[in-house]
Amino acid sequence: MHYADNVDYPRLLSRPSVYIPGLGVLFGVLVYAQAGTSSIGKVLAGLFGLADDPGFAANLLVALLITAVVALNVAMVMRLTIRQQMYVVWAELAVLVLLFFYSFDLSFEFIRRKIGFLLTQGLMTTLYVSAISIVIASILAMIGAIAKLSSNGIALGIANFYTSLFRGLPLLMQIYMIYLGLPQLGYVINAVPAGILALSLCYGAYMTEIFRAGIESIPKGQWEASRALGLKPRDTMTRIILPQAMRIIIPPTGNQFIAMLKDSSLVSVVGVWELMYLARTQGQTEFRHVEMMITASLIYWILSIVLELIQGRIERRYNKAQTR
Repeated sequence: MHYADNVDYPRLLSRPSVYIPGLGVLFGVLVYAQAGTSSIGKVLAGLFGLADDPGFAANLLVALLITAVVALNVAMVMRLTIRQQMYVVWAELAVLVLLFFYSFDLSFEFIRRKIGFLLTQGLMTTLYVSAISIVIASILAMIGAIAKLSSNGIALGIANFYTSLFRGLPLLMQIYMIYLGLPQLGYVINAVPAGILALSLCYGAYMTEIFRAGIESIPKGQWEASRALGLKPRDTMTRIILPQAMRIIIPPTGNQFIAMLKDSSLVSVVGVWELMYLARTQGQTEFRHVEMMITASLIYWILSIVLELIQGRIERRYNKAQTR
């Protein structure tokens, strides 16, 4: 199994010591679920023919067939290339999730009537809030990381207090404190700016540690060589250190952006008309909460997939120097 870094990783699923016990565990779970009982003793008794249950044989057959289908599927998928395996498995699991949603008693006509409003109003607001927040959070993170790496005690103290405070408080509490607390000081703030400010401060604190770790991962010899060449500290940071540190910074930062996209739903508590707020309110009009929640969940999922693809392209760009 070869990846871009030329490391041979073990083929875990193809090893009998992993593959066969895994199928055994799946079979046991299916038998237990088909039995419809909480007594493990009854299930074991049925397996060994000690239970007088005429329906247990049918349940056992169903579990055996599902296990056989899974085993055959794994065996067929393992014959493909690694990229094909990834696509096939991803598609199969996605179909299972969609079938799970489809098993609900959904009104697709109601979803069709509301989907346009969710996309044009709720989705646009969610993207707007998230995009501005991630930009501000990145700026705060860079400033905080530089302050944490500085030899200035005052800057170091402020940066440490900032990360400690905003990583220690729940995001929902921060939203309430900003939206309801600032007016107590005479600064009335609207719901959208309050949500953006809370998201920026919270995720800026988390990303500060990401930026700091990325910068510290660059060997000190790079700094010393830049200083020997007469480069100014600002040029050293922007031209030498950061381009190399981005390889470490990009993956966790992308994860933070995806998390922020979902956590932007919390700003609905102060009345921002983002995706989750509209899904909840539109579902209340006709008591179709499940339809709107599933629709909003799928929209969030699609957005996360798009962001993952973008993150992957950025990672490959910064990994070119390390790829052989």
